[in-house]
Amino acid sequence: MTVYPPPPQEIRVPTTVTGPRAVADAVTANVEQVLRGKTEAIRLALSCLLAGGHLLIEDLPGTGKTSLAKALAASIGGTSHRIQFTPDLLPTDITGVSVWDPERRAFDFRPGPVFANVVVADEINRASPKTQSALLEVMEEDQVTIDGVAHRVPSPFLVVATQNPIDLEGTYRLPEAQLDRFLMRISLGHPDPAVEEEILTGRSRAAVPVLRPVTSPEQIDQVRRTVATIHTAPEIARYIALIADGTRHHDALRLGASTRGSLALLRAAQAHAVCAGRHFVVPDDVKATAAAVLTHRLVVAAQAEVRGVTPAAVLAEVLDSVAVPTPVVAGRT
Repeated sequence: MTVYPPPPQEIRVPTTVTGPRAVADAVTANVEQVLRGKTEAIRLALSCLLAGGHLLIEDLPGTGKTSLAKALAASIGGTSHRIQFTPDLLPTDITGVSVWDPERRAFDFRPGPVFANVVVADEINRASPKTQSALLEVMEEDQVTIDGVAHRVPSPFLVVATQNPIDLEGTYRLPEAQLDRFLMRISLGHPDPAVEEEILTGRSRAAVPVLRPVTSPEQIDQVRRTVATIHTAPEIARYIALIADGTRHHDALRLGASTRGSLALLRAAQAHAVCAGRHFVVPDDVKATAAAVLTHRLVVAAQAEVRGVTPAAVLAEVLDSVAVPTPVVAGRT
C-alpha cells in the first residue's frame, strides 16, 4: 500500500498552541478573521474535523461556503486542494491516473487533487453520479484504489463539499450513500447587518490568502486521538440511542437514523466536548451537534413532505420528546 504524505516543500509552521482546547480556540479565532459572526458554524466544522468526519456545507450563493472551507484548510497548516465540480469532470480528475512510462516500461501513478489534508469539493452536486462516486472509497477508508493498488491519502484528511440547495438546473442529487459519508451538514446563512456593514466598508479583518496556520496536521491528529478517548457515560449513550430510535418510529419519516448515524452523533458530541474543554460528554454536546449530524440522514415520507414537513422539524420534535439524562459524575480517561 502506497502512502502519499504532504509534499516536502510544504511549510511546517511551529506553533506554541498546546492542548486540545487551546488548538480548538486558536483555529476558531483564526477562521473568524474571515467569517465574521459565524462562531457556531465554525465550531461545528471544527468538531467535524476533530471527529474524523467530512463536512457538507449547503447554503445559498455568496454566504461564505468556500471561504469557510479554505480558511479551515489554511488554519491547520496542511496541504489543501480545491476541485471545481462540473458535469464534464471525470473520476480520474479527482483520484489520479496511472500513466505509462516507456523508459521503465511500467505504469506510474500520478496522484489527483484528492491527495491533500483538506479537499474542497466546490458545488459537488454539479458533477455526474459517476464522478461523485469517486469520493466514496476515500471518504470512508482514507485511500484510493487504482488498478488494484491502494494509495493512502495524508492524515488528517477532510473533504469539505459545498452545494447550492436552490439552483437545481444542471445538478445531480447526492444519493443517500454519498450523503451518509458526510459526518455533518451545516448552513451558514447571511451575516447580520452589523457584520455586513463591516464587509461593505472594508473593516473586516482578513482574507483567506493572508491567514497563517495556527496549528499543524500532526497536532490535529493528536487532538483526534484525544477525541476518541473522551468519556461517554452509559446515560449519554442511551440518550443517543433513544434519539435515533425516535426517528425510526416517527410517522413523518420514511427513513430514520441508522446505527452509523448514532455512532456519528457520538463522535461529534465527543469532539464538541473537546472544543469546550471537557473530557466527558454532556447532553448539551449531543443537542448542539444533533441537527448537523442527523438531518441529512433522515428521509421524509411523501405525504409529510407535501405538508411541508422537514427533517429538521422532525428531529426537533424527537429531541423534545426524549428525556434528557440527569447530571452524571464525569468519568476519567
